[in-house]
Amino acid sequence: MSTQAAPAAGASPSPWPAVAGVVAVLTVGISLLLTAFAWPSVRSSVHDVPIAVAGPAPAVKRLTAALDQRLPGGFEVTEVAGTAAAEHLIRDREVYGAIDVSSGTPQVITASAASAAVAQALNSIATGLGRGTGTAVAARDLVPLPADDPRGAGLAAGALPLVMGGLLAAVLLTRLVRGSVRRVTGAFAFAVTGGLAVAAILQFWLGSLDGSYWANSGAVALAVAATSLTILGLGSLLGYAGLGLGAATMMLIGNPLSGTATAPEMLPGWSGALGRLLPPGAGGQLLRSTAFFDGHGATRSAIVLATWVTLGLVLCLAGGLRTRPTVTAAGTAARTTV
Repeated sequence: MSTQAAPAAGASPSPWPAVAGVVAVLTVGISLLLTAFAWPSVRSSVHDVPIAVAGPAPAVKRLTAALDQRLPGGFEVTEVAGTAAAEHLIRDREVYGAIDVSSGTPQVITASAASAAVAQALNSIATGLGRGTGTAVAARDLVPLPADDPRGAGLAAGALPLVMGGLLAAVLLTRLVRGSVRRVTGAFAFAVTGGLAVAAILQFWLGSLDGSYWANSGAVALAVAATSLTILGLGSLLGYAGLGLGAATMMLIGNPLSGTATAPEMLPGWSGALGRLLPPGAGGQLLRSTAFFDGHGATRSAIVLATWVTLGLVLCLAGGLRTRPTVTAAGTAARTTV
């Protein structure tokens, strides 16, 4: 043992260019991390957020013009005739809220369960409209967040652990389990048990979720399966480079652009649309639908997650087929030698 340690102890120091190279890589890495996580938050704003405006057509036109003047490009307005139609759009997750002037007295209808940030923006608009007209504007939260977590902190904070859980599952299954079928089975089993555990913590302990526990567990399980199977499949096909690619996609792109803490429409430029196409963003949107909206608006997110699960399975299958001829050839050579 001492003879093996001696050469390492007596080895010459690394050349300074190697040190400079490591420092450069670390600098680029920390810059990418900061950009990935800080840029979406710093550049978040209200733009193209879908809302409804209810009331007579002339009043709706005036109000829409006032909104455009107060916050240009901030809202994508759907005009409806009355309060019931506006509430229907909110409960179906077609819009984030509504400004209702159908009864003469203006009111702002929000859904903090869809996005506390958008609800806050709408309430600020209501205050501004009230000051401009001299009339008090009532505010009503149609779909509120749970009383135990009125800011939605648990749901927002839960996004990163779900990504980390999927990543950790892929890495451990790759290193500790042999066989594609067993790895895939392990990933699905973990998705189920992880979904049950995470939903129980968020719903029964932290009080961050409402709705059906089983539906919430299913939403979490589908998100974890989409993440873990995709990374597992990339690792099966490309080795450690695939694991790194999958981890970077989910951690540095998917998680910061998920919009779970605010809303996808509040993220800068095209980033919100991209985030909804990745497992973290789709998982967060699906969980909001199951927890607070009786499943309304869940179809698109479920399809996105199912597509990622399918992609992961295909990658795992491709990786297994690629390694099988090598194993078979090695076994044949061993039998021939004997």
